Amino acid sequence: MAGLVPLSYNPWNAHEWRPPMAQMSEPDPAKLAAARAAVALVQDGMKLGLGTGSTASIMVRELAARAKAEGLSLRCAATSKATCELAESLGLSIETLDQIGWLDMTIDGADEIDPDLHLIKGGGGAHLREKIVAAASKRMVVIADPAKVVEQLGAFPLPVEVLQFGFETTRTLIRRALQDLDLGDREVLHRLKGSEPWVTDEGNWILDLHLKCIPDPVALARALAAIPGVVEHGLFLGMCSLAIIGKPDGTVVRLDRNADIDADMLAGEGDRP
Repeated sequence: MAGLVPLSYNPWNAHEWRPPMAQMSEPDPAKLAAARAAVALVQDGMKLGLGTGSTASIMVRELAARAKAEGLSLRCAATSKATCELAESLGLSIETLDQIGWLDMTIDGADEIDPDLHLIKGGGGAHLREKIVAAASKRMVVIADPAKVVEQLGAFPLPVEVLQFGFETTRTLIRRALQDLDLGDREVLHRLKGSEPWVTDEGNWILDLHLKCIPDPVALARALAAIPGVVEHGLFLGMCSLAIIGKPDGTVVRLDRNADIDADMLAGEGDRP
């Protein structure tokens, strides 16, 4: 089990870099603290994966501000069209994953994080690209607020990206798999955007599995992956090495896979960025 340890934060000269005041006052303080701490890990010349979602968008803004202030040379791959557009608008260089190759680090958010650093991702519908980018990285760093840290995955609906072809057949097969795992009474809902199906960047649809709890994430991941029509699910197992947790008071702690420290520290005081 991973442990929580304080995250020291002084990677660059603070007097040389300040984000614009509008950016400092608008974001959620916990998300901002986590984003800044993750940006502190970035070094000149790195090849980075940029995640998708509300916390990741804060990170992209912080990264762009630091890169501009310090003249950092970075090569970045985006996990969604939205992240690509935001990053390019802020002056970051975006390339395809194939152009860049193996990444030094991916920084992304999460919808849930358990004590073993297993994740649920895909609330923003980008988990397919997010998983590909994370798998192509030496290190995956997750940034989140304390509400995302849970004892057991599953309260957040698990997104499953599926092909439009044979959609109802795929949903039936998913329901059968859930029954085999004693999760058969759970809802499997078609995600909508307004009154129309949510369409991913890859042109697929999403099913949200309202499971309430996932007693065995490994077994569920294996079962979903074996279903024809399932493109990718939102369980990220064994991929995250470090989760940086921002807190409402602006402090941060980190959940480190290699640490063995009391996880109750999340309720205590971390270091201020």
